Amino acid sequence: MLHALRSQLCDRPVLASAPALLDYLQADMVHSINERARVLHLNAGNILIRDEIMAEGSIDEVALYAREIIGRALEIGSAAIILVHNHPSGDPTPSRSDIDLTKRIARAGQPLGIAVHDHLIIASGGHRSMRTLGLL
Repeated sequence: MLHALRSQLCDRPVLASAPALLDYLQADMVHSINERARVLHLNAGNILIRDEIMAEGSIDEVALYAREIIGRALEIGSAAIILVHNHPSGDPTPSRSDIDLTKRIARAGQPLGIAVHDHLIIASGGHRSMRTLGLL
């Protein structure tokens, strides 16, 4: 099922396929008992070039570092990224540390030409987009 959902994202702009993206992420991440963070790497046309798990954590936190995320985006040649992590608690509300980290990553990528399009939080209680919430 994950393969079928992911195939709907290939070869088309990810931002234009938001419902398909959310279906894929929900199916893959909502039932995880630990927090997991991934980065979706996009080319200049916003086509998905890589989907990587960057870190796995505990039941209520995952360690992410702006340096590692932006460094990896440079290695891959990403023009933009979408950050994604899950909240096993079921509440998709971003924490203060989620917001702060997102802003640090966006600031670090800006002078290097790497845009942070969004940071999505996936949970059994739904999902939240930091872009939609005005936090990015």
